Amino acid sequence: MSTHEVAVTGLGVMAPHGAEPDALFNALLQGRSALAPVFPELPKPAAAATVAFDETRWFTKLQLAGVDRVSQLAVAAADLALRDAGLAMSDDGVDAERVGVYAGCGMGGAAALEAAYRGNGRVSPLTIPAFMPNAPAAHVAMRNGVLGPVLTYSVACASSSVAIAEAAKAVQRGEVDIAIAGGSEALIVPGVVLAWQAMQTLAGFQPGEAAGAVRPFATDRSGFALGEGSAFLILESAERARARGARRYATLAGWGLSSDATHLTKPDAPGQARALRAALRQAGLQPRDVGYCNAHGTATRIGDVVERNALAEVWGGDFDALRVSSTKALHGHMLGAAGAIEALITVLALHRRELPPNANCSAIDPDCQMNLVALGDSAAPTLDAAISNSFAFGGTNSVLLFRKG
Repeated sequence: MSTHEVAVTGLGVMAPHGAEPDALFNALLQGRSALAPVFPELPKPAAAATVAFDETRWFTKLQLAGVDRVSQLAVAAADLALRDAGLAMSDDGVDAERVGVYAGCGMGGAAALEAAYRGNGRVSPLTIPAFMPNAPAAHVAMRNGVLGPVLTYSVACASSSVAIAEAAKAVQRGEVDIAIAGGSEALIVPGVVLAWQAMQTLAGFQPGEAAGAVRPFATDRSGFALGEGSAFLILESAERARARGARRYATLAGWGLSSDATHLTKPDAPGQARALRAALRQAGLQPRDVGYCNAHGTATRIGDVVERNALAEVWGGDFDALRVSSTKALHGHMLGAAGAIEALITVLALHRRELPPNANCSAIDPDCQMNLVALGDSAAPTLDAAISNSFAFGGTNSVLLFRKG
């Protein structure tokens, strides 16, 4: 069976920093946080990063019935990605049966579920189709007339990273011509925030300090803040991209998947190292060939140390040359969509040869010592390969490795 090189030819995003990939990236370069206080009625302060989204750009009022925000964001981001790739399902040479949707979604339509719980006995008959986790992928497929595989991966924080890896396999093997790959999450509702607060994983902050609440790898880190959004990448074979004269942002050269098989919520460095090595092995690269890591970096006390140790184990003597940052400090933790937006950011870092900073880290934890990208030190003129890490509750680890061009 022949295999194909996998090209990234389109990017689409609905993020707390906006709907333009370059505008999002520029905001990150400047260290602009999208975190702000939410739900002042809750017993404890909460911060989150939300999307200013005008659903009327993509839906009529009639179409919105039974379509949760998580699916609305997905439809918009996928549409923007297809446009960016210069593709439409009506184009000559696009066979709808050879197009696939591969979407990650961790928890589905939270707004629909919250409305059902709080409806005083009045529950919409469309609640189930609105909150099912595969609704975003289904809506993307229906909107675009996709007749090939339409698949959803629900793997907590690794959901959309896994989806992108599975999409790349399908393109590589020639199972599909075009993959619309990414994810969506929209969980900023009181019940979900309360549940995460109960786990004691969300960052605390003083009044007026929500924007800087998330401090990955810092001595004073205290957890993450939730974010919402959606991001999709268009993947197709390099041959197909060349034939139609498409712009190539990057090549998805390797991916690694592993399981810790140790604990549902506590990460494991050896498990993460296995995924990192698998991605390098598939790409045919050595650790020293990879210049940047968009870290999972949730700013939790345990998670940041474990990730640092996994990277140090794999990179060995080349570890100091690897530049690292976690962009969750600025756009929040999007859970099922995190892998997709962070993959998109990693692709842009390669394409532009600029690196987003590891924000809000005034003092690095001694146990997290590594070459963190500082604000204003973004230039990476020789960057040729970069990775994006997604390490999930449940012990699933997913690493995507991109090469320039």
